[in-house]
Formats: sequence, structure tokens, C-alpha cells
Amino acid sequence: MTDTPGSDVGRAVAGRTVLIAGATSAAGRAVATALTDAGARVIAVGSNDVRLQGMRRDLPGLLTYRSDLGDFAAVTSLADAVRADAGPIDGLIHLVGGWRGGGGLAGQNDEDWDFLHGHVVATLRNTTRAFNDDLLASPAGRLAIVSSVSVDKPAPGGANYAAAKAAAETWTRAVGQGFAKAGTDAAAVIFVVRALDGLEATLAAEVVGLWDVPAASVNNTRILLAPPTS
Repeated sequence: MTDTPGSDVGRAVAGRTVLIAGATSAAGRAVATALTDAGARVIAVGSNDVRLQGMRRDLPGLLTYRSDLGDFAAVTSLADAVRADAGPIDGLIHLVGGWRGGGGLAGQNDEDWDFLHGHVVATLRNTTRAFNDDLLASPAGRLAIVSSVSVDKPAPGGANYAAAKAAAETWTRAVGQGFAKAGTDAAAVIFVVRALDGLEATLAAEVVGLWDVPAASVNNTRILLAPPTS
């Protein structure tokens, strides 16, 4: 997908309700800004009240919720609150993550694995299960995650991280297969990066563009994001 400067006017995402999980990161703020500028109703979910307050200040109309996305009971309560306040969602952008690693295979300790599983995998499982009915019912449901090129070529020092990302990709493809089987106009997309730092604006534009194309053309696809060429 490509984007054109100044093309946000009249975007297909306008009027859609999109939830960003892990919204207070640099990528989350960029995606929230781009979606808001394109006319979407944005729901920002994070764990840091101060950062969420800052987002509300900078993006008028933004709805924010603090939630422990690693706790399924908390996420189901979040889903109930979101539906009560804003109705069902049309998009779920999962940006919860983090990196732990190094030290070769011997350095792949249980503490790092627990962190990665909790942040990368459990939060994705919880949010997609809690909001799956919304995405299935939407006339244009979209799910997107960010993964890593390390899934394709894992190194011993990043084995925990690559394994967690691979699990997240598999889960996302399962969700996408469910979309296809249900015959809905919904899509699950995996954005792949070498490093997200510096690609926030590119990611944001690609997320906005998900609603500009037919679901079938992007469902269960892996899209490599690269730095823009000058």
C-alpha cells in the first residue's frame, strides 16, 4: 500500500472507531494522530495515566482507557466499557511489545521469555478475543500487528523475541482465517520491520490505508515496512 501527502481527506477510515492497544508509544501516538486526521474515532489504551493524559491534551476527541492488557478479565471489562462509551470498534491496532535478548542461546532466560510472552503474545490473544465479535460484525473490520524480520531469520541471542513474534504472527493469521471463513469484510494484517524506530510515520500511513483497499486483498498478508527513500 502507498500513501499520498494530503490524501487523508475523504479516507475510507473516516467515521470508523479504531482502538490502539499500546497507544502511548511513539508509534502509537503517530498512528493515533494519523487516524484522527483521517476522520476516525480513536480509542487509545495504555498503562500509563500521565501519557494518556498527554494524548488527550494533544488530540481533542480522543478516548483513553487505562488497562492491564495482559489480564483477560481486565480486557473483557475494557471491551464492555468501550462499547458502552463508543459502541463496537471497527479496528484493532496492536502495538504492545518490547524487546529482551542478547547473550546467545544461553542468555535466553525465563524472565525475558515471561516478559515477551506477556507483552507480545498474551496482550494480542486477550484483545483479539475480547473484540473479535466487533471486528466480525463491522462492515470494515481491521486488525493489525507489528512483527519483526527476525521471525524469518532468528538469531540465538534473539530466540525468545523471535519465538514470541512468530507466535503473534500465527495467532494473527488464525484470526484472519476466521475472518475469511465467516465471509466478512474484515482483514488481519502483519506489518514487518527491522526496527520500528524511525518508521512511525510510515506505519501510521499504512494503518490509515488499510481501510482504502478491499479486505480480501490484505487479509493474512505480511507487509514489510522500509524507511522512505529520499
